Parts: sequence; structure tokens; C-alpha cells
Amino acid sequence: MLLDIPNIIAADDMREYSQMKTQEYTEVTIVGTDDTGLIANITNLLFERGINIENLDQAVQDGLFRMTMHVDTAEMVCRPETLRDDLHELGEELGVSIQIRFPAESTAKRLGILVTKESHCLEAILEAKRDGELDAEIGVVIGNHSDLESIATAHDIPFYDIGDENGTPDEEQLLTLLSEYDVDLVVLARYMRILGPEVVFRYERQIINIHPSLLPAFPGAEPYRQALDAGVRIAGVTAHYATTDLDQGPIITQRAFNVPADATETDLQRRGQPLEADALLEAIKLHLSDSIYVHQGTTHLRNGVDTEAVQLGTPEELHNANPSVPIDERTEQNVEAETG
Repeated sequence: MLLDIPNIIAADDMREYSQMKTQEYTEVTIVGTDDTGLIANITNLLFERGINIENLDQAVQDGLFRMTMHVDTAEMVCRPETLRDDLHELGEELGVSIQIRFPAESTAKRLGILVTKESHCLEAILEAKRDGELDAEIGVVIGNHSDLESIATAHDIPFYDIGDENGTPDEEQLLTLLSEYDVDLVVLARYMRILGPEVVFRYERQIINIHPSLLPAFPGAEPYRQALDAGVRIAGVTAHYATTDLDQGPIITQRAFNVPADATETDLQRRGQPLEADALLEAIKLHLSDSIYVHQGTTHLRNGVDTEAVQLGTPEELHNANPSVPIDERTEQNVEAETG
């Protein structure tokens, strides 16, 4: 059987293309153990139901397979419910998880917020929702400790503690909850655990993390302590898309602050926490409004986005306060030559 799969674009360009086009297409996500014949079995099923594949992206890491397809279901010869059931049955046969999201199901965005013990980011998100600043539902709050349950409960949002006595999360339960609450965007609101590859693969470009450093500087644990040990004069925070490479995902927003000469780690935490909440909220809003896309590992604003209405880095007043002279004449000449 020959498959009619037009317009399969290069992997390097797929992300930008799909970010621009996926609103019109049905999305199929496959995650599971890598095995021979996975792609053929899935594409055959789609072809037999009159479904055209517009683009796909696949990756394998540590034996775990992930593939995202964007398909045109306008002329499919079955009902959406039937296709969902067929894909689920095929996934069970192949030993993988297959999820499908139709365009009509993608209009209402729903957040799943992951937390540990620090409350400032969670509270900022809940307040923004209460004040009408977030165009999304908050479906569920999930913690690896129970410390923040009362905050979620006060806002009538379901809370689940999936951690054991040491805070080690049950990621199977995590995936079940994210699926049960139909989560579109996972927000790591100071969630102090590294997500496993299956979670990251399943929600690629749908997980935003806040890290208390100006990435790529000081990734990993105790970034404020790392900043002090390095003697930096300026520290900051970064909101970024999570990937399987720790703290190396595409950067969305950053905030910076001065480090006093006699600062302690606690001082940096007090200065940084309000900025953590601010940068994370800005990143969430940019994602929800479809104002950004990722291309070749970096995040870009879409054409037409009002750059004065968003803050990706330092505020405008700080930019204006920076000196503008002297400028190396050779640098000016090189810029003119490149732009001329």
C-alpha cells in the first residue's frame, strides 16, 4: 500500500511551520518504547480512514520514542470518536500511548500547574486568573508535597499530592492526571523535580519552567548560590520551555536585578521571587496568545505582535538608561555594510 503523504517538511523547519499552521490541523501524539514498524502501523491506519498527513516530527531518546503528527481530517471517512477509539486500540497493541486532539478541542486552553513548596509563582498565576489576565482555565494543581494544597483549595481548584515521603513523584499518576484534566499547558511553578523524558516528550513545547538564573548561566540546583559564588553583579530569572536537557530549553522571558556586594542567598531569593512570578506569567501569556513560536531551538515573536505590549527582558526605562556612546566606528561600518 502506497501512502499519500504530501508536504513532509524538513525537521529543522517543522517547528516553525507547525506553530504557524497547527491551529487548522488535528494533532496526533505518540509516546512509548521505540520499536520497528511503529510509524508504518499508525500512518496506515490514518490512510485507511482518508486522513492526510501534513507534517510530522519524531525523536528517540534513551529508547523512548516520541512522534507528533499534524493531519488533515476534513475528508476522513469515520467519526472523530471512532478514530480516537481506533488509535487507542492500536496504541495498546503496539505498547505506546496515542493521543489525538481535534482543532475544535484546542480552542479552550487549560493549565496544569506543578508545585513543590514555594507559593509565590502559584499565587501570582491564580491572582492573574482571578483578575481576568489569563485567557485560560486552571484545571488542576499537582504537587510532590502537600504544602500548597490550601492555596489551590481556596481558589476551588483540584489539588493532588503525587509525591512519596521524600517528595519523589509518581509520574504515571502525573500523566494520568494531566490527561484526565485535558491539560494544554504544563506550568512548572517552582516545581523542584526534574521531569522524566516521557512527560517532556508527551508535552513537548507545552511545558514552561521558571528558573532563578539568567540562563544559560547557572543551570541546575542552587542557582542563586552559584551566582554568589561566581561573584556576578547582575543576577536574574528565566522562563523557558522545558526539554529533556536540564534548563537548556528555548528561552521565552528573562528578568534581571543587581546583586549587592554583601548579598546573601536569602537576599537574592527575596529580590528574585517577584521577578520569577513576573517572568513566568509573561511567558504563559505569550504562549496562550500564540504570540511566540520555536524555530531551530530559539523562541521568536510572531509578525504583528506588539513588541511594546510585552516584556521579554529588561524594562524599557532600563534600556533607555544604558549608555549609547562611544560606538566603535568600525562596528558602525560593519553594521552599515551588512544592512546595506
